[in-house]
Amino acid sequence: MIISVEKTDKDKRLDVFLCEKIGDSVTRSYIKTLNDDGKILVNKMQVKAGYKVKENDVIEVEITKREDTSILPENINLDILYEDDDIIIVNKPKGMVVHPANGNYTGTMVNALMYSHKDRLSTINGIIRPGIVHRIDKDTSGILVVAKNDNAHKKLSSQFKVHSIKRVYIALVKGIIKEDEITIDKPIGRSQKDRKKMAVTQKNSRNAVTHIRVLKRFYNSDVTLVEARLETGRTHQIRVHMAYIHHPLVGDTVYSSKKDTKFKVDGQMLHAKTLGFIHPTTGEFVEFDSKLPEYYTQILDKLEKIEKAAN
Repeated sequence: MIISVEKTDKDKRLDVFLCEKIGDSVTRSYIKTLNDDGKILVNKMQVKAGYKVKENDVIEVEITKREDTSILPENINLDILYEDDDIIIVNKPKGMVVHPANGNYTGTMVNALMYSHKDRLSTINGIIRPGIVHRIDKDTSGILVVAKNDNAHKKLSSQFKVHSIKRVYIALVKGIIKEDEITIDKPIGRSQKDRKKMAVTQKNSRNAVTHIRVLKRFYNSDVTLVEARLETGRTHQIRVHMAYIHHPLVGDTVYSSKKDTKFKVDGQMLHAKTLGFIHPTTGEFVEFDSKLPEYYTQILDKLEKIEKAAN
């Protein structure tokens, strides 16, 4: 769908303008989802949903098929590390999608939360993402904070917005990183070649900073275990930055040109280990930690044995 902006519509917010033009079948939250997924372009560029449209702007909208948005509660066990009246700290397993989206309306973390915490989750993100303040990829395991009320959600979101949240990940990457510490300061935006991927680019991008610290080099297996601390939180940030410096994550079939036959893992070896923030009610800094999943530790044990055998 291609829409041109007339003089009478100038200075309207993009999401409001598109809701008016497309009709009652869409909502502003749906427009935001399309925009976040790179399905909306203004003059061939991606902009924020709050962008003020200008006369003669040409807007391209790719309307994706929407499935039934009723989210069914499912009795799925969650590894809850901590809970109080405001927050839930969940250790998400590898392979679980955080919230429903096209093609994934069952088996998500939200389906599980709807069963265990229905009517006790923040409503800011609507019926599709109740309580969800932030996300990690399906094949990334680890720690997430869920908001149980709107006040907690707003205070947590503001911390994510100003990048004051402490987020530390553990990643196994290809190749031997020579430096003990690296800071990758490269902007990330939607790939111009493949709209389903992110990339380091100067076009329509946002600043992204990742701090890398080497934990262990496995010389005989040609891989390095690293700690990645996010200063910003862009989509696929660690995966994109590591691929950019030619050390893609083991198991990452999206940002690595070669498949991993050696490790036989589905999806990237990335674990969200530590999360720290100011508690929305107490005002005190709290920090939570999660253990590496069993499959991850088993691979590390094998790598250690290979190193010892070679020495």
